[in-house]
Amino acid sequence: MSNGQWYPPEWPDRIRALASGELVPATPKRAATVLLLSDGTAADQDGLRVHMLRRRASMAFAGGAYAYPGGGVDPRDDDSLVRWAGPSLPEWAERLGLPDDLGAAQAVVCAAVRETFEEAGVLLAGPTEDSVVGDTTGADWEADRQALVARELGFAEFLDRRELVLRSDLLGAWARWITPEFEPRRYDTWFFVAALPAGQRTRNASTEADRTVWISPAEAAAGYDRGELLMMPPTISTLRRLQPYRTAAEVLAGAPAQDMTPVLARARLVGGELELSWPGHDEFTKHVPAAASGQADPAGGTR
Repeated sequence: MSNGQWYPPEWPDRIRALASGELVPATPKRAATVLLLSDGTAADQDGLRVHMLRRRASMAFAGGAYAYPGGGVDPRDDDSLVRWAGPSLPEWAERLGLPDDLGAAQAVVCAAVRETFEEAGVLLAGPTEDSVVGDTTGADWEADRQALVARELGFAEFLDRRELVLRSDLLGAWARWITPEFEPRRYDTWFFVAALPAGQRTRNASTEADRTVWISPAEAAAGYDRGELLMMPPTISTLRRLQPYRTAAEVLAGAPAQDMTPVLARARLVGGELELSWPGHDEFTKHVPAAASGQADPAGGTR
């Protein structure tokens, strides 16, 4: 492996099946993930850091890969009762590429906030439109978090019960990636950035992760380049786009300028080989044999 790009051994066969028409693409499910950011401490002065979790090796999808807190949209995330602060739904819908579906836009933003609380214990909400909760630890918070994870409690109901307002203004839309058509589990995922609220701290609250880290984007990208940190293309791509920034505030200020055009991998036949590419992201291009003459290795050759 020349780098840490996640490339499962079953992909070549699926790519061939898609190219031959034997595989019918699954409809992607909407999802959201959040790059939680902090500026480090005055003592270490390491600058911008991002919170990442490592998916358990036993996970069927991207086992062992580093990612961010996130997950699929809950049907109740578009509940009209959600208390809201920040940009209006029409503004968010336009930014997310969903101009004709305000409910979908709300659901994506709600999923980002809900999943961050479920998987990292961090809540982007407050008692008022200009405040944020300072502490989400304790037995009562944990009971609510577990009820959200089990889908026994809707996010709107959770906010209403605690008299909290969702702070959509604390999020910045950063990127959008769609799982390749040959994957059986597909997601249309919006990536957001957000600063860790003062007084809150992350923890590994996800059953899908065996490790969490705060790491600088440059250090994480270097680990990927050395083949030490396994990542999917969207993860390393969003990390690289963080590297020019020095603080979380700079990242959020730069979010409106980020391109939100959906990135979808393409598989096509080129000169006797199947080419797997992500438009606009040449570093992830792979080539596999058009016929199953050998087992593809992670670099795209055969063995």
